[in-house]
Amino acid sequence: MSASTPFASAASAILSLPARAVEPLMYGLQRLVGIKRMPWVFLIPNLTAVLLFALLPVFINVFYSVSGSDRLFPWDRPLVGGANYQTLFDCRNFLDPSTCSRDLFWRALGNTMVFVPVQVVCMIVIALLTAVCLNRDIRGRGFFRGVFFFPVMLSPVVVALTWQWILQRNGALNGLIESVGLTPINWLVFPNTAFFWSVFVTVWAHMGFYTIILLAGLQAIPRDVYEAARMDSATPTRMFFRITLPLLKPVLLVVFILAVIRSVQTFDELYVLTGGGPGSATMLMVQYIYEVGFASQPRNFGLAAAASLLLGLALLVFTGIQMRISRGGNND
Repeated sequence: MSASTPFASAASAILSLPARAVEPLMYGLQRLVGIKRMPWVFLIPNLTAVLLFALLPVFINVFYSVSGSDRLFPWDRPLVGGANYQTLFDCRNFLDPSTCSRDLFWRALGNTMVFVPVQVVCMIVIALLTAVCLNRDIRGRGFFRGVFFFPVMLSPVVVALTWQWILQRNGALNGLIESVGLTPINWLVFPNTAFFWSVFVTVWAHMGFYTIILLAGLQAIPRDVYEAARMDSATPTRMFFRITLPLLKPVLLVVFILAVIRSVQTFDELYVLTGGGPGSATMLMVQYIYEVGFASQPRNFGLAAAASLLLGLALLVFTGIQMRISRGGNND
């Protein structure tokens, strides 16, 4: 004990040297700006990072959306006003993408409007059921929690390449089908099956993240509530719908908003898995923005910026409506 005390004191003195070195500077700065303004001194680095890497790109994107040409630098781009937005909305019939000047935009928008609700509902339902199962006292519970969370730690490209190997014409799934005497299927060639596997792969890849959030919410529910319900002879189904879901509502709202935002932003897995095909059957909005702004020639930065702003605005409005509905429900 006595031998370790001098060593600990010396280590503490060495570690405190940086703080002592800046102490005179901080005292001088406090006298200069005043103690009431000192919090802003500590906030300025973070605010600067937010301004440079979050707000400034948004302002630049707004400028690109109202400017033209394929030039990259802002000073080389002439202003065109709302021409890019007018091009996106140039349609004789909004329900028929073939009548639009930018038919791929409307096809991607239609795919996104179908993909997001289906994927989010499947994601939340499966994640909730998984969280409920993992919240029970089962053997190997820690192992299964790790198994379900493992895909979240994988790169989206790795996930897509793995499932592409499984689903391709000579892949593992068709090999299993052939082994039982059935005819193999080109899973990624037909629009319906490609869409199904797009939803399946994205749910498989991200379900573990939402499962952990829901599991934390389930563990925060007091056990006394369930014990009281059992004493009243309540069935497990009744307890789930009358106790678990109402008390889990705030967590479900967070999961729902995060899942919607993540679903709308889906790009990596589908780009590698299907490339947006067959045709444009699985092309979503983010891939359209990428194709128009970076992959196609000539690159149309203005059109891509306009589409991204419309997507961001739709997400903002949707999130605001959802939070207002939830707030109104809580007030009731």
